Amino acid sequence: MTRPRTHILRLLKWGRILARHGALKGLEAAPQTPPEVRRLFRLARFGASVPAVPDYAGAFRAIGPAAIKLGQTLATRPDLVGEEAANNLLTLQDSLPPVPFEDIRAEIEQGLGGPLEKFFEFVEPMPVGAASVAQVHRGRTTDGRDVAIKVLRPGVRKNFARDIDTYEWAAAHLESLGGEATRLRPQLTIANFKRWTLRELDLRREAASASELASAMDGHPGYRVPAIDWDRTCGTVMTLEWIDGIKISNREALIAAGHDLPDLARRLVLAFLRQAIAGGFFHADMHQGNLFVAPDGTIVAIDFGIMGRINRQARFWLAEILYGLTTGNYRRVAEIHFEAQYVPSYHNVDEFATALRAVGEPMRGKPVSELSVGQMLDGLFAITRDFDMKTQPHLLLLQKTMVMVEGVATQLDPNINMWDVAAPYVRDWIRGELGPETLLADRINTDVATLLRLPDLIRRLEERVPKKGGAPEPPPVPKIPLIWDRKRRARGGGGFWSHLAALVIGAGAGAAALLAWVH
Repeated sequence: MTRPRTHILRLLKWGRILARHGALKGLEAAPQTPPEVRRLFRLARFGASVPAVPDYAGAFRAIGPAAIKLGQTLATRPDLVGEEAANNLLTLQDSLPPVPFEDIRAEIEQGLGGPLEKFFEFVEPMPVGAASVAQVHRGRTTDGRDVAIKVLRPGVRKNFARDIDTYEWAAAHLESLGGEATRLRPQLTIANFKRWTLRELDLRREAASASELASAMDGHPGYRVPAIDWDRTCGTVMTLEWIDGIKISNREALIAAGHDLPDLARRLVLAFLRQAIAGGFFHADMHQGNLFVAPDGTIVAIDFGIMGRINRQARFWLAEILYGLTTGNYRRVAEIHFEAQYVPSYHNVDEFATALRAVGEPMRGKPVSELSVGQMLDGLFAITRDFDMKTQPHLLLLQKTMVMVEGVATQLDPNINMWDVAAPYVRDWIRGELGPETLLADRINTDVATLLRLPDLIRRLEERVPKKGGAPEPPPVPKIPLIWDRKRRARGGGGFWSHLAALVIGAGAGAAALLAWVH
């Protein structure tokens, strides 16, 4: 077990980096910042040259690969880090200097269990992309197929495990402060981040996710997933079909190639809705670097390390919430929040509906160039405190992906109205799943099944009717011994390290919670 002083020194080092990037100024002034955290900020920035404009993304890049991934996660949490920090973190890219090819070659040979030449005719030494977790090289298989080869960086698993250990320790101490920290649930945020990261560090899981998404999107026009070469894939190496296309961020090249940009934007939004609402399994890293446009106009997605899942009952509520916001039925949206237990029952439904109206009404019917889904989410987050709404970690990836898709779609078509695109799809899905025709057909089938197999009827009813409560059971969080409790038991009071720990508890999962009180 890592010693508390190791966590403390590590957090102070990260806090110093944040201070040099100006990331502590607004945090220290925020009224929600606990006194212990404010003292830590003053200690971290002592003597530092602080820029006028905070650069949160630059700070996370300087801290290291695990912090880059954590920063990308925090970009989904304007309620936790504040709108300014969240917008800045959305620009965070995890491009890093490449690992020498000799080390990559050794990883490939060790992972696949043989010399490189047994599997590939050649592999280009210069990578086409180098990120915090892995880098990608172009190659050709021994049977003549052009492929992309993704290889984990040597030592990345060990480094991530070390940093996440400190995130967990700091999050437990932050949450022990109670009050707002308890409502925001930093321990669950880190628990989910850990689960996502562990999946991303196993390339077999990423290959399986790509294969599953390809099956789910089979038959959906204009969207494709590259094929996986399973014979050349293992935990540290993934080989997939090489894609020739234009990056969706290259607007000028897309226009020159004759692509219809508004149509691309519409198809991207619909592809996301099909994945998230119809399938409950979606590509959760749909930024511009992971989307290409093939010569025939097909959108091709890559990088499936981060995937999101929404269970059936949550998808019912999500669809109704989206449709209610697009049609102005705020009363129904409010009822769903109470049914899903997102809002405690001691609050008033009508008051919550009025708060939702204040957020949604100014935005309806306007293009993204004027108002956005991201702004809608920010407005919704702003009322969560008034209605004691706890963070829903199972929806964090969905929120992140909605903002990403909106950003890409807006770049393609600045005049797109996300609600106008989404509403018909969501309406048809709701009608298909909950409409009278479906309910009637289900009733006939159920009645017949009742005569034949009563247990099967009960099972179908349980599956068909969502249970009360919108959030799935949260993942377990580790039990972290609090440093002041241990010191108090040992000596009847605090010591140097316990008092210093009181300064660093606000680091909130390392670099994460140094942003945790801007709102």
